[in-house]
Amino acid sequence: MPAAFLWARLKADVKCPLRQGAWYRILKLTRTDAVLDVRGKPLSMPRGQLQLSPEAALRWSVVTSPKNAPRFPTTWGPVYAVCPNCRERAKLEGRPTGMRCHRCNGFFEIAWNDATRAAG
Repeated sequence: MPAAFLWARLKADVKCPLRQGAWYRILKLTRTDAVLDVRGKPLSMPRGQLQLSPEAALRWSVVTSPKNAPRFPTTWGPVYAVCPNCRERAKLEGRPTGMRCHRCNGFFEIAWNDATRAAG
């Protein structure tokens, strides 16, 4: 019997309230949609736009930096990381195997080889 999907993140860069690379708890899942917990509020998303997982993320997601985003630091370079615990974004310097989150203070490995990260 397959494990139940409990977590989801965006598969592609689409305009929505979800943060690229961040995992969100699934509140309800149907054949076509997923209702996610986004900052304590339910948000319905098309299931086809999401990557589903039975487990919570334990590593930083590596995400392609957005182009022409006015509030995104251009000095961060081509990719940045998203904390698996609190969804905070962080600049990647070099290619470390892990790093500490400045927001939640958690230390996590970085998912450099994660083929599901956003592509630019």
